[in-house]
Amino acid sequence: MKKPIRNNLVIELHVPDLNIVKDFYSKLGFEIGIDDKVNEKEFGYLTMIRRDKIGSTMLNFYGGDDRVYNQSFFKQFPKNTKRGYATEVTITTEDIEEVYKKASEQLKDNIVRELKELEDHEHKWKDFRMVDPFGFYIRFTELIDLGQE
Repeated sequence: MKKPIRNNLVIELHVPDLNIVKDFYSKLGFEIGIDDKVNEKEFGYLTMIRRDKIGSTMLNFYGGDDRVYNQSFFKQFPKNTKRGYATEVTITTEDIEEVYKKASEQLKDNIVRELKELEDHEHKWKDFRMVDPFGFYIRFTELIDLGQE
């Protein structure tokens, strides 16, 4: 078995609506971890966790309403800037066919590249690509041995 990827990377995606996040990612097998609701004083914070035989993936979401557009760094960009521009969020899974089946049944319009087998630098794997409702580019892939510890 290939070694799972273990690291301390935390991805935090800033979005204006956490309910859309919950609906979309739950259809891909993610479950809610933390769900701190938006209030008048504070932004919301949501973690979505997908458990897999080869490891878990946690995505963190911050915001929850239009105030997210005024965040100190992101406010310099127009509101209609595609979220996650030039970034790919890669999620590994042991059963790519099952994840793809679930995605194509429930989120077909979000799939931007169908499941296919790929080969590069002596690695072979299958993956597919999606765009979430906020424009984040999501790649589901089989685990590739990249020298992870």
